[in-house]
Amino acid sequence: MAMEANEIEAMIRAALPDAHVTIEDLRGDGDHYAALVVSAAFKGKTRVQQHQMVYDALRGRMGGQLHALSLQTALPSD
Repeated sequence: MAMEANEIEAMIRAALPDAHVTIEDLRGDGDHYAALVVSAAFKGKTRVQQHQMVYDALRGRMGGQLHALSLQTALPSD
């Protein structure tokens, strides 16, 4: 069962309330997405830690309901 883009965004925003989240369905199949997540919560974190924060927000759905997620994370520019 595939995930909807709005469901992915809602899960990320629930864990990172200040996040600006952009989701793109790469194949139109609801299974392969690209995401850009911008959050101040990433400050002081390595890129790996930032990605782990996003994966944690998806509560184990990676590799199951969500087959592929090309992920970019960033800090907000002031």
